[in-house]
Amino acid sequence: MSDSTSPPSDEASQNAALQKAVIVGMQPGQDRHVVDEAVRYARLLGVPLVVAHVDVTRFVTYEDPDGYVHSAPIDINFDAGAAEFEAVQAAAAAILDGTGITWTARQLVGDPALAIKQLAGKLDAQLIVVGTRKRGIGESIREFFTGSVAARLAHRQHRPILVVPLGESVPDTQKEIWPEAE
Repeated sequence: MSDSTSPPSDEASQNAALQKAVIVGMQPGQDRHVVDEAVRYARLLGVPLVVAHVDVTRFVTYEDPDGYVHSAPIDINFDAGAAEFEAVQAAAAAILDGTGITWTARQLVGDPALAIKQLAGKLDAQLIVVGTRKRGIGESIREFFTGSVAARLAHRQHRPILVVPLGESVPDTQKEIWPEAE
């Protein structure tokens, strides 16, 4: 596993080693099933796996010609994104260590769909794996403002996307997918 805080020259060499990878979007507390599916496809394709976490509390200020991204925080809670990334790295390590899969974790910043799209372009990724969003009013509000990451990825780039369902499926008899009472 490699670290996301590598100098720009190290990132370029890491990107070269990760060409054609499978990228999986991961958040703290995410259902393990999403990463398991990404591992399955990385094995089938014989490629490395990149676990991508997007820190939505930061935004890209500019990008150097060598691809190094400079970012700034949206608010003063600087440590929130770092803590989330550490949680993602620990969860990924618990799942992936011992699988024989070559993997790394990357911390991205900004809009999740655009950040993952950009990473996929740098790595010429073969597949992007994301989970569906959790049910509940908070997630409904977030998606109202930001949109579905999977849908936005599907419309903004050419790579295949695997959308892995999270949690229990909604019964066919339930009229609303995300009821307000949750």
